[in-house]
Amino acid sequence: MAMPLSVLDFATVREGHSVGEAFAESVALAQAAEELDYRRVWYTEHHNMGSIASAAPAVLIAHIASQTSTIRLGSGGVMLPNHSPLVIAEQFGTLAELHPGRIDLGLGRAPGTDQVAVRAMRRDLRAAEEFPQDVKELQGYLRDESRVAGIRAVPGAGTNVPLYILGSSLFGARLAAAYGLPYAFASHFAPDALEQAAAVYRAEFEPSEQLAEPYLMAAVNVVANDDPNVAVAENEWYRRNRVKMMAGRGRTLTDEELDLVMHSAAGQQILHMIKYTAVGDGAQVTSYLEDFARRAEADELIIAPVGSTGEMTRNSLRVLRDAWGR
Repeated sequence: MAMPLSVLDFATVREGHSVGEAFAESVALAQAAEELDYRRVWYTEHHNMGSIASAAPAVLIAHIASQTSTIRLGSGGVMLPNHSPLVIAEQFGTLAELHPGRIDLGLGRAPGTDQVAVRAMRRDLRAAEEFPQDVKELQGYLRDESRVAGIRAVPGAGTNVPLYILGSSLFGARLAAAYGLPYAFASHFAPDALEQAAAVYRAEFEPSEQLAEPYLMAAVNVVANDDPNVAVAENEWYRRNRVKMMAGRGRTLTDEELDLVMHSAAGQQILHMIKYTAVGDGAQVTSYLEDFARRAEADELIIAPVGSTGEMTRNSLRVLRDAWGR
């Protein structure tokens, strides 16, 4: 059986489009992923970013779950220091009761935003330090084994929503290993520690009630098209759009200004973040991903599909799946 493939969706708000249109695209992407037998779709938590509409993953999951039937849906992830563990247990417990057997809960410790938004969320800047304890508290609520006297998550208690630790460093790898949880590495935008984190996770893994053996998921960008020349053009659009989004900081750049930024040290650093990007037709993308999976020692790949339009993004999923097998 081929290695499982899953999907990461940012609910991208394309230039000239509305948030509502971004959500409609997310529904269409999940429906396509379901039809193509992808294992799951995860939604990111970002705040104060005009091009990403997935600020409230639980709400978005509820909407998309109601318009799909079998595919697993989850957070990739909830940034737990932004929230009370009890509230997240109630939110995802509600989802699990509404859609049994279909809900995942990926957890990260980054803010998913800038410092201005951190203050606006009333987040304690020290909250990330409590992440390991918060994961345990959340897990207790979902198991109906509350660590807080007199508190029970309703909904949530007894749903045992599976937890996943997300990360891009050795901290997350070690925590996932110590807690016996699956580990998802954010190599689609943070490539540098992938192999070291994978090795540490596997070496230090301790079996748990949820998981007997280590399970590593690695994220990778995919730009696929039946015509490899179209894939190359789409990838160039993606590279330029990425630099424009991150370097422009809300300011409109002319093509000439963007060209300069692309070749600057800052632009090259932004492009390095998307080092792991598979580009080409089905055979080329499959070959790249097989090599990537070996390098990452991955048990599952999380695909961040790239396309200049919603149709192109869904096409990336189709071309990959047709070549990868089911």
